[in-house]
Amino acid sequence: MERIELQPGYTISRVIKGGWHLAGGHGDIAEERALEDMRHFVKAGITTFDCADIYTGVEELIGKFRKKYRDEFRAGELPPIQVHTKYVPDYSALATLTKEQTTSIIDRSLQRLGVDRLDLVQFAWWDYQFPKYLETAVHLSELQKSGKIRFLGITNFDTKRIQEMLDAGVDFISNQVQYSVLDHRVESNMTALAQKHKISYLCYGTVAGGFLSDRYLDTPDPLPPFENRSLTKYRLMIDEFGGYEFFQRALQTLREIANQYEVGITEVACKYILQKPMVGSIIVGARNRNHLDSLQKLTGFILDEDDLNKIAAIVEQSKGPNGPFYELERDKSGKHGAIMKYNLNED
Repeated sequence: MERIELQPGYTISRVIKGGWHLAGGHGDIAEERALEDMRHFVKAGITTFDCADIYTGVEELIGKFRKKYRDEFRAGELPPIQVHTKYVPDYSALATLTKEQTTSIIDRSLQRLGVDRLDLVQFAWWDYQFPKYLETAVHLSELQKSGKIRFLGITNFDTKRIQEMLDAGVDFISNQVQYSVLDHRVESNMTALAQKHKISYLCYGTVAGGFLSDRYLDTPDPLPPFENRSLTKYRLMIDEFGGYEFFQRALQTLREIANQYEVGITEVACKYILQKPMVGSIIVGARNRNHLDSLQKLTGFILDEDDLNKIAAIVEQSKGPNGPFYELERDKSGKHGAIMKYNLNED
């Protein structure tokens, strides 16, 4: 698996193993199988994991993985891993959040993961009407300087607020964003900021919860209830893109490109984003090791200008999504915001 250096001395795999699907709402989790799957991913070169304080049980699961295979890590049989977690304060805490509360959550992540220092903490904030995000970012920077955090990132902030935090002296090396054939909102003004400050994108939603795959090509519009929360989320994004019929045209275009390289629609969708400016890695919520063969094919081809132009032609005809990045999802009363869970750090 290809790797990228986000900062001098800090490299990650260009495919990151996502953790949201292990947090419930995506089917039952068999712990031993999940730990064995993690080992297979690491052996295949996918050494970087994404999780969050609010992904129920996932930090603990990665901590158990570290412990179970400690001897293999020490012996060099398994390469070192990088764990990217998040700090997502509860909605109910945003108005009164203190540094002590932030420190407590960071300490809990350290304990769950079984480490002395967190590799990367990605900061998120539910609602800008509570202005403490700026103060909280500074608190995280202070925790970084104290040695508890190696690097800081952000996730689901808009460009304006990222600039405010940068102006306050907080340094970010990454920005976790939704970025896919279906969603190009970051390109409106965020990428220019990323280039100026060398903030790499770590991209989720790249395969739209599995919708960007051969499984959905030439199939009728699936009806809710959906199998998991990811499909619920990304079916809404298909509507923003232009609806299911137009989405089928996008799949057909991706299939035509995939035929040239003898790969699947999923691989083309992933490669398309990996070739975008400022993209460091894509986060793929592969539920198990069965996805490894597909992911390893990403190193075997490069989309040429003709391929990119074909995808661009479809994107140019799409309805959206429009507006600042994550604005749709931030509206608690809207259909995108209504499916979120806002208070998962409560005891």
